[in-house]
Amino acid sequence: MQLHDFSEMQAFPAKLRYMCICLSEVIFMEGFMRKIYNFINGLEVLHLIGTYEKGEEEEEEIYEVINVHKLKSATPNLRVINLYGINFIDDSHIDAFSSNCIQLECLAVNYCSKVTGSTLKPLLARSKQLKCLLMNGTDLKSEYVMQAEWDKCSVQELDISGTDLSTECLIDLLTRIPSLRFISAGQINGFNDSVLKAWAESGNPKTLVALDIDSSDNISDEALGRFITRYGAQLQACVLSGMTHITDQLWMTILPILVNVKIIVMGTTERLIGNIHVDQLMDTIGSSCPALERLELRWDPENLRFSDKSQKAIDMLRVKCLKLRCLVLR
Repeated sequence: MQLHDFSEMQAFPAKLRYMCICLSEVIFMEGFMRKIYNFINGLEVLHLIGTYEKGEEEEEEIYEVINVHKLKSATPNLRVINLYGINFIDDSHIDAFSSNCIQLECLAVNYCSKVTGSTLKPLLARSKQLKCLLMNGTDLKSEYVMQAEWDKCSVQELDISGTDLSTECLIDLLTRIPSLRFISAGQINGFNDSVLKAWAESGNPKTLVALDIDSSDNISDEALGRFITRYGAQLQACVLSGMTHITDQLWMTILPILVNVKIIVMGTTERLIGNIHVDQLMDTIGSSCPALERLELRWDPENLRFSDKSQKAIDMLRVKCLKLRCLVLR
């Protein structure tokens, strides 16, 4: 189905720097796109939003409702490309953009399930300015990821959450990226103590400022404690949620180290055997993390325990953490 023939459209803004298109599964955009190709040469930021959130229950025919190969030829100046949840996007589309957009700084293909990483090597070779690479929920293959020349890349922000990368691949990847500042690697079975140890010993986390390993059940609290002890003082964001074995005991140990942290996410919605003593936790956060801006507690309310000192602990948090803008309890 065509959206419209657009035969009467004779003009379009020629100085656009930003464009966002929300795609349908069955409405083809080519009639519209043919009219605007000559006007979007100056685009620097492109968002193409797919229909991932619909979560189809049964397999349906997939249509390429927008011609990415034609689009890339019309947009050589793109710096930011966000392809979110598009069911037809695969590695050939990534290759197409990287071959034409030499100024690319950020590429996001989150929840594009057909992306396997087979074109990562040419992507990194061509895109020398690429600093941000987000691939959450993709179908990355370990062999393709290991073929890429990560040691020569400029990537500083990486999201590989929800992928099936092996332990060997994760060790190879993290020990080769030289200047990583942000890493999101949650929900990966292969992320274990061996990965954390090898990464720490390589010295590469020396530039790290944000760590998100949500729901990494194969990492022990001992290994996490050692890693945070070594690198925690430089972290500005620390997300250790979704793990039943990471309780207030570990947090009480590492919070005094997280002196520069601005974002903390802790807790899990799963019921715990023990209880979480909120007043002690809040008191430690208040006295240890003066730069804190966002605090998120995800523990089940049934596991939270308060005492007659809880009000004092909340006051400590309010008085000491003057930059706190967001407090989430869920």
